[in-house]
Amino acid sequence: MTEPTPAQRAIGNFAPKLVDLTDTVLFGDVWARPELNRRDRSLITVAALVASGAFEQLPNHLRLARDNGLTEDELKEAIIHLAFYAGWPKAMSAIQVAKTVFTD
Repeated sequence: MTEPTPAQRAIGNFAPKLVDLTDTVLFGDVWARPELNRRDRSLITVAALVASGAFEQLPNHLRLARDNGLTEDELKEAIIHLAFYAGWPKAMSAIQVAKTVFTD
């Protein structure tokens, strides 16, 4: 067995931790908590897509959010609040996507 590198010593066995985090965050906690209704889950998803700049996925999730009871004004307000965290360019781009979705 070889001696671990400094990075391996600092990080440890990273892959299982990443898998656990992925299971918990992407496929677990947010989607399994009974106290979160479909509306809240949609809002969380839209916020994550805006913050990450995943605008190609945003239209479908905005439609789903609308179907789950969120209004255009509520979604735009949430996106504007995200501007302080995600940056104004991302937020303004998301607003334009939202306008397109809600005029359909």
